[in-house]
This record gives sequence, structure tokens and C-alpha cells, in this order.
Amino acid sequence: MTEYTDHHAPEGLRVRGTIVVVSGRGETRATYARLGRRLAADAYRVRVVDAPHIDLDAPDGTDGSLARLGARLLEAAEDTAPADGLVRPLVLVAADLGAAAVAALLGSGERPATVRPDAVVLAGLPGHRAAAAGTWDDELDIRTSCPAHRGALTDDPRVRRGALDAAVPDSLLTAAHDGGITVPALFLVGDADPLADRDTLARTVKSLPRARLSVVRGAHHDVLNDVQHRSVAAEVVTFLETLRNDLVPVVAVESSTW
Repeated sequence: MTEYTDHHAPEGLRVRGTIVVVSGRGETRATYARLGRRLAADAYRVRVVDAPHIDLDAPDGTDGSLARLGARLLEAAEDTAPADGLVRPLVLVAADLGAAAVAALLGSGERPATVRPDAVVLAGLPGHRAAAAGTWDDELDIRTSCPAHRGALTDDPRVRRGALDAAVPDSLLTAAHDGGITVPALFLVGDADPLADRDTLARTVKSLPRARLSVVRGAHHDVLNDVQHRSVAAEVVTFLETLRNDLVPVVAVESSTW
């Protein structure tokens, strides 16, 4: 089985950038098929990778896990490159544990053989609390209200049920919030996400030089795949296009009555 899942821009269109999507707890690469297709349709090269493995019991602990993640993401990005090189901007889109690990990785300073993206999208960055979901339906309620996404998770035999019951390691969350991401960053959180720590998230975003926090009304923890997924994908594409325009918004509202 291939290590990645790929989504390609429509034939004949110039690729506008490269996106590497990092999954979250319990998810599989198939979880992001809908998002991958939508971003690829806008002429971005999309590659989805598995959720990171954070091994606190390893001799090198969190630092070693992050170093291995950085090397894996670098390999995944470079392997997308055509003969004339990687198509930039290179953007990491990460969810849940993936978001925490990518934030910690990017805020940890220079590492050898690590990925160096031009920007990052961090979705559903979890807080310190665990889900404590009793049943699969309870876990689905935490994740999403989207019938299609609930069905996709339920029907995928590789989805690991109960994955949200274990809290994200404190050392990883501390590194994620305190590291100081220097690249442009879009944070996405649902206002109905019971795992989010909105106060800490807001403080983190305000502490960064180029960051934006977008709150999705009614969205649950799986904010990239909840019922508002079309609007969320549009927000991501708007961020990508703004990134290509030196962070100057392409569209500005001059007047509105709604």
C-alpha cells in the first residue's frame, strides 16, 4: 500500500502550489479525500499523509518524534516535485494531533532534514482535555454533524475508534503553543468543538507575527470535514491565494448592507 494519497490538479492547468495534509487521531488518509479533491480542483497539488506518532517513551521523547515527522514531511513534499523542482508555495494543512505536532515542529527552531513550508493551516488544534466518548456515536457527535463525514468514518475499517479518548501529551501542546511559528498561519476552530481551548488558542494566535484565527459557526472537532466543509475549504483557498499575493487580500469589501 502506498504511503501517501495524492490528488492532482486538472490536466492542462499550471499547478499553483503544493499542499501536504497531515491527518489527526484515528483518521486515515481517506478521511481527507473530499478536501483533497476540492483543493486539487483549484490547481493545487495535494498529498495526504498519516497522523504522526508521538512516542513519549522513546529515548529521544517528543523531540525525536518531531524530528522524524519533519523528515517524513520533507520526503513527502519532495517526492511530489516534477523535474524542475518542488512547486511552491508549500503549505502544510494539519488537523487535531497532526496540527499540534506540526505547530510544535515549526516552532522548535532549526532541525536537520526537516520540512520548511511557506505557510501552515492548523485545524482543530486540541486542548488538554480528552473526549471521554462512551460509544462510537458519542465520538461521532464530538467529531462532526455532517452525515456524509459520519458515514465515511463509520464505513472506513481503518478508522481507529476511541482515538480521541486519550489526551494529547502536555509536552506536545506546550511546544505547539509556545514555540513561535514564524511562517504565515491560518488557525481554524469550530465554535462547537468540545476539545478546543479557545482562550489558549486566541492567545497563541495573537502572539504570532503572521497568524489568523477563523472560527467556524456550528462546526465540531473535525472542522475541515464538518457540515460547513465547503465554506472551510473556501477559507483555506482564500488563504492560499492571499499567501501568493504577499498576504494582501485579493478581494476587499468596500461597502456592504449585510
